[in-house]
Amino acid sequence: MNARTTERWAPVVTAIALLILWQLVCAIFKIADFIFPSPITIVQAMIEFAGPIGEAAWKTFWVTMIGFAIAIAVGVLLGFLVGSSRLAYAAIYPLLVGFNAVPKAAIVPILIVWFGIGIGPGILTAFLISFFPITVNIATGLATLEPELEDVLRVLGAKRWDVLIKVGLPRSMPYFYGSLKIAITLAFVGTVLAEMTAGDSGIGYLMQTAGSQQRMPLAFAGLVVIGVMAMAMYELFSLIEKRTTGWAHRGTQSD
Repeated sequence: MNARTTERWAPVVTAIALLILWQLVCAIFKIADFIFPSPITIVQAMIEFAGPIGEAAWKTFWVTMIGFAIAIAVGVLLGFLVGSSRLAYAAIYPLLVGFNAVPKAAIVPILIVWFGIGIGPGILTAFLISFFPITVNIATGLATLEPELEDVLRVLGAKRWDVLIKVGLPRSMPYFYGSLKIAITLAFVGTVLAEMTAGDSGIGYLMQTAGSQQRMPLAFAGLVVIGVMAMAMYELFSLIEKRTTGWAHRGTQSD
């Protein structure tokens, strides 16, 4: 088995080992399901409530994608503005840092007052929690453009706008895709947080209801579904990144 195959299967083997250990701990110490359910009990709950879980997962997914799409649009525009201008960086970046430091859980009650119970708080929380990494990475990619390269392009007749669009943005793509992989996981966190606080449907609402009824296997099944959706989107962006920015990564060498 070569190194690449080993790396590919390592996460699967690790996950299986952790699940076996988890099951053994629950069986040996006879932990009640309403306290800490075993993997088998969680799978049984996923099968039993496949319909409600699937419906809730779809609601959470598309709400997250709407908020995430808005975060990409706003994050790219703000990142371009902050990264391309020293004045904009000095004026806007400290405010963004301060806003990002505010716990998003504290914002959800305000969103409930403004937009009521439903999908509105979920979309906005997903957006608010995920746009900052995109903004920072786009700005970093533009701001780290080598001064020597910019000077050469200026000598060759390129204007500031040409340098940013034709050189700065392509060089920012690895930063951009890196930020997407972080932001998509945060977006799911934001949606579930809003659903648990202000939702009337979705995985977060399902988990909140199951927890209040001490149906821990169902609550843990919701956690598993959220994790799977986030991992799937992460891997999707990783695949797109490899296909579009392969020039920015070292080739894997066989041992």
